[in-house]
Amino acid sequence: MSTRPPDTTNYAKFQTRNPLARLLFDRFYKALRQVVADLGPESLLDAGCGEGETLERLSDLMPREVHGLDCNPACVEFAAARLPACRFHTGDVCRMDFPDGRFDTVLCLEVLEHLADPVRAMRELARVSRRHIVVSVPNEPVFRLTNLARGRYLRRWGDHPEHCQHWNRASLTEFLAGATDVASVRSSYPWLIAVCRKSASASRT
Repeated sequence: MSTRPPDTTNYAKFQTRNPLARLLFDRFYKALRQVVADLGPESLLDAGCGEGETLERLSDLMPREVHGLDCNPACVEFAAARLPACRFHTGDVCRMDFPDGRFDTVLCLEVLEHLADPVRAMRELARVSRRHIVVSVPNEPVFRLTNLARGRYLRRWGDHPEHCQHWNRASLTEFLAGATDVASVRSSYPWLIAVCRKSASASRT
């Protein structure tokens, strides 16, 4: 397996030397750590796991059974080499090859904003979850304003070129309620973290 880091914007952002960006990442993972600790999952899927950053940072909280899934084979290969105790799969979050209720908890972090059909993805996340789904997305327009303040993506008014969906707290809550029972939506500037429960209607889809 390759230990060469894949050439992705996701991996690159975690290598930044910008102290403010590093602070924001650390705060985000501190908030996420509390969420995962409170849920105490028995099995976990990181859907859209990228290079395995989340699973590595929260490795001490992970249950015995941990899976990661990503559409980029290079990311999957790198994550598998990075975290040999976890199982990684190449696949699409909109069409996951897992049975219903396969995982106690499903994470989907900084993924939905990249998808043309996030509704379908949420249905799949709810389908393969047995109890909880944890989602994070950029909090708009805060995320774009933060980019502008950093001098990033100026021609796009701060909008990341890979983002095709945009949510704030109210619109994210409404969106997630279509497939789950939303337990909480909290802010970790400039992101939102939502904790959802699997609903009876999701079990029937």
